[in-house]
Amino acid sequence: MKILIINSGSSSIKYQLMIMPTNEVICSGMIDRIGLETSNVTFKTASDSLEELLPIANHKVGLQKVADMLLDPEKGVIKSTSEIGAVGHRVVHGGSYFSDTTIITEEVKEKIKELSELAPLHNPAHLVGITVAEEIFSDAKQVAVFDTAFHQTIPVEAYKYAIPNYLLTENKVRVYGFHGTSHKYVSEKAIGYLENNSKIITIHLGNGCSMTAIKDGKSIDHTMGFSPANGLIMGTRAGDIDQSVIFYLTKNLNYTADEVNAILLKQSGMLGLTGYSDLRDIEGEAEKGNKDCQLALLMNAYRIRKYIGSYTAALNGLDAIIFTAGIGENSSYMRKLVCTDMDYFGIELDEEKNQVRSKSIREISKPNSKTKVLVIPTDEEYEIANQVYKLLHN
Repeated sequence: MKILIINSGSSSIKYQLMIMPTNEVICSGMIDRIGLETSNVTFKTASDSLEELLPIANHKVGLQKVADMLLDPEKGVIKSTSEIGAVGHRVVHGGSYFSDTTIITEEVKEKIKELSELAPLHNPAHLVGITVAEEIFSDAKQVAVFDTAFHQTIPVEAYKYAIPNYLLTENKVRVYGFHGTSHKYVSEKAIGYLENNSKIITIHLGNGCSMTAIKDGKSIDHTMGFSPANGLIMGTRAGDIDQSVIFYLTKNLNYTADEVNAILLKQSGMLGLTGYSDLRDIEGEAEKGNKDCQLALLMNAYRIRKYIGSYTAALNGLDAIIFTAGIGENSSYMRKLVCTDMDYFGIELDEEKNQVRSKSIREISKPNSKTKVLVIPTDEEYEIANQVYKLLHN
């Protein structure tokens, strides 16, 4: 069965066409920097590859480009859209409605739309992906895999907010957790590598960033909360912030609620600190001596180290930390900043190993490091394809 995986992030689209259950990847690719002046477009098969710099204004344009590449007469991999049996969509927020992989119906789309207020950078992009896929791949089953599902094991003392009880019981205001497909995938790979159900912290660093404390293979705490806005400093999101700042902005500085929302989600984070949202640009500017960029990188790493400390307490120990996603897998500098002065937690980075690039699991800590430091490339697309296939063949 050919399954097309569409993983729409806040500023990117990853895609893979796979044959399941043999796990054969027919093609894969990515469009990133969506909305910027030039976007990177890649398309790879076993025998060919394509890389272009194009203006991709939004996710709809990007998804149409993906379809065009799949059907291209020369480099494409399918002759007809009817060859694709299912399209698996990563959906960030499933709220209290969805805890499992689900076939998409009009009702499901309506719920995803309702939850867009809680994931405004993601759920709208997912809906675009679903709508475009329904039009182009009309014969295929459309299936949603929710980021929130992996975090259903977070205990009540961790997911409940200290606000009136009715807001949880009646309005479902609680910690949901996100990037679930990525955290689930790399944690299972780490457990296999370590050969035990260890106490681990997974660190997903991309344009969106999050961390999960995982014990015995289960999520027990997570940096994001009711929406994907909380926790670490991200590309355009502020992460943790005193809620009083919001009231100060609205009451004292006369910002509207929508303006504050836009500031915290689209104008803050690394963009607000440096003028750049892409870490590659920020690291390049930092090397040139840009003090704003240098400070932003330090702030980013400091926030991550604080969560490592708190999650080590929640786990009552720490066997390994795992770096994953675009920044986590590729930025040796960011990994170094995070692991510096962390010897109290048994984290000792091997700087030579840290410079090595690989698509395989790699250990970048010193041999005598009590806590192992691993880099594990995430494969959310495989995880989504696996869940889609299981749903359709149960």
